[in-house]
Amino acid sequence: MSTHVLRCEGAPVPIALASLPLTQTSALPDPAALDELLPVMAADSLPRLIVLGEDAGLAAVLTHLMRTERLGVEIGYVPIDRTYGSRAYDTGTGSAAAKRALEGKPQETPLIRDDTGTVLIGRATLVGEGGAKLEGEAYVDDTRLFTGKVAALHVSPMLEMPGLHATVQRGLRKKRWVEGRAMQLGTSGAVVTRDGITGDRVVKRSTFYRHHEPWLLVR
Repeated sequence: MSTHVLRCEGAPVPIALASLPLTQTSALPDPAALDELLPVMAADSLPRLIVLGEDAGLAAVLTHLMRTERLGVEIGYVPIDRTYGSRAYDTGTGSAAAKRALEGKPQETPLIRDDTGTVLIGRATLVGEGGAKLEGEAYVDDTRLFTGKVAALHVSPMLEMPGLHATVQRGLRKKRWVEGRAMQLGTSGAVVTRDGITGDRVVKRSTFYRHHEPWLLVR
């Protein structure tokens, strides 16, 4: 097995990973850097890439793997701090996550993406234009999530099937999460934030759904 570390921005390198080959990249890994690294790893029958960084960095890696049909690469995730993604996938953080990423076994895990072809690792939040209330209607599979206006809509991946769950924010009410394969929203206008990265345009429709192929999360 060939194991390589991808260090996003200034993420600290746990001692357990210090002796492994390492590639330094930006907080959102450059596809060109991945294109240089992946063919080298592909020479091994069981390539494993350990990503040090945050949810958006791992999402960028998996988006590239999905688009280039390389989801057979085993992926370990070592977040700096607790994130939505670390909670969703129960990876731990720091040295504990590094040990798991190094010694764990790959597990087929639902890959959640949206209609722009971008992978979601931790959480997507959808609000109205300019931070206003979100107006429209949303479904998770056949279950209506809301119709009318809500403060925000949240979508997160799950470790197991059916793959994702979603909820809406209505003031101080307790959130009710609905599980399914896909979340579909029709709206007068929404701004989407994926793993902390806010989109630069207002959309009328947004869909998050389980990709037909899983990714290999090392746990």
